[in-house]
Amino acid sequence: MAGDPGPDDPVGEPTTDELETRLLGGARRHTRGEVAEQAGVPVEYARRLWRAMGFANVGDAAVAFTDQDLAAIRRLLTLVRDGVLDDELAVSVTRAMGHNAARLAEWQMDAVIEHLVSDNGLPVDEATRQAAAMLSDHIEDFEQLLVFVWRRQLAAVAGRALAAQERGLGTDGVTGVLSVGFADLVSYTRLSQKLEARELAALVDRFGKRSADVIAAAGGRLVKTVGDEVLFVADGAEDAALIGLELAETMAEDPVLPDVRVGIATGTVVTRMGDVFGRTVNLASRLTALAAPGTVLVDRDTVDALTDNADFALDLERTRAIRGVGLVRPGVVRRPTR
Repeated sequence: MAGDPGPDDPVGEPTTDELETRLLGGARRHTRGEVAEQAGVPVEYARRLWRAMGFANVGDAAVAFTDQDLAAIRRLLTLVRDGVLDDELAVSVTRAMGHNAARLAEWQMDAVIEHLVSDNGLPVDEATRQAAAMLSDHIEDFEQLLVFVWRRQLAAVAGRALAAQERGLGTDGVTGVLSVGFADLVSYTRLSQKLEARELAALVDRFGKRSADVIAAAGGRLVKTVGDEVLFVADGAEDAALIGLELAETMAEDPVLPDVRVGIATGTVVTRMGDVFGRTVNLASRLTALAAPGTVLVDRDTVDALTDNADFALDLERTRAIRGVGLVRPGVVRRPTR
């Protein structure tokens, strides 16, 4: 019959347009001007929201937006009109969502492609096509999981903020006392020159996954991963020291990964948009650079917090002048000899 697939035609394989329509929740039907008009906002404000989500500008005549895009901007504007957000805060919230959603989407796509290539032996182009099809076929399931994880994380963040207020810490909602740690891979520069691109990517991915598991299991929070380095925070020096030791031990036992250096500092930290700043963060970074491979080097405030804790042993080092910080007498944290 006319229109039936031939013997060499793929059966059940969606086209690129069909995949896009599934993922976007509908076809592109509107120009930016039409979306702005129907939402009741100036075109320039609609353009700002689009950029905040991390997308390049499209021409005013381009039919680039779906009914879902229109519904989303209407929902956001309802929050503005109800006084929950103002115009600038709405843009900031949209930017935060766009930035983190972009990284999440890239990670998910890359992870599925890598799995199909390494475990199923598919060539990259076929793995890419199958990954896109799989994610679109199960978009509702992934969407529900995303919302679930976000709500759990939001509850955890709100709980920590309220607990800090009750303890009188971080009374301005931005600063507070935390233990900050960095861990970076030893000899990463040499490895990056020695390994093929895919091998290096697999190594960095393995390091990130193993670090994230260790940090979460010990009660810390992974702030970010930047190539060969992870940044984490913990509410107390004990949790941070445990994370540091377990990171060093985990990487030392891994047959693929090199050792890590870990540096930890405790003190006042500025938190902003999920990131951390300030002298304590800088000191932790400097200590990481000074640490020997496979060891955990901490500042004096962390040493003082751990001194009477039988779960840790401490070896004080000589006083050093650390650039941008001043004189510091760090200590090496290790497991006690039983």
